[in-house]
Amino acid sequence: MLIINVKDDESIERALKRYKRKHRNVRLIKELRKRQHFTKPSVERRNEILNAEYRNMKFN
Repeated sequence: MLIINVKDDESIERALKRYKRKHRNVRLIKELRKRQHFTKPSVERRNEILNAEYRNMKFN
């Protein structure tokens, strides 16, 4: 859980901006999407190799 302490002289907009930045830096959404389904490590590695080959062919 993210906790943002709002200072006395700070506006709500500024606190909301700090919250959004902290939320983005934690990469919570990316982690939740990754945990929606399980992929075997061998499949992840194969996808990495295929992506690398594709990038190598496309940009070289």
